[in-house]
Amino acid sequence: MVNFRLERTAPLPLEEAWRRLTEWPRHADVVPLTRVTVVTPPPTGEGTVFVARTGLGPFTFDDRMEVTVWRPPSDDEPGLVRLEKRGRVVLGWAEIEVRPGPGGRSRVVWEEELRVRFLPRLLDGPLRWAARSMFGRAVNGLLRRSS
Repeated sequence: MVNFRLERTAPLPLEEAWRRLTEWPRHADVVPLTRVTVVTPPPTGEGTVFVARTGLGPFTFDDRMEVTVWRPPSDDEPGLVRLEKRGRVVLGWAEIEVRPGPGGRSRVVWEEELRVRFLPRLLDGPLRWAARSMFGRAVNGLLRRSS
């Protein structure tokens, strides 16, 4: 099991940073070899379930997530979403907070606990490094892309 935390400041209003980070299918645009399917009907809220399928050919795994906390930002109040990872291989949780930053910008804090079933503890260090790197690039990409 690994824990990591990422922080970013984006030149975006709170609502726009929130939108970019919580439109789940957009995550497939910034995570290689991944597609995201929302299983439950819109709109997103507590109870929303989506699956990120990553891999190539027969070598794929599903990262099934459920939204357990959904508090969009409002009136300069921070937004918070918590995802519980409930797949057969990937377990844990992620929290994404979007709060006011300096000069009308948004401050994003992404915190995650990640467990990969069958992965020995000896590999926690490389897993932490890979997860921070991959999620860091994903957050950067999501905050940069407007569509």
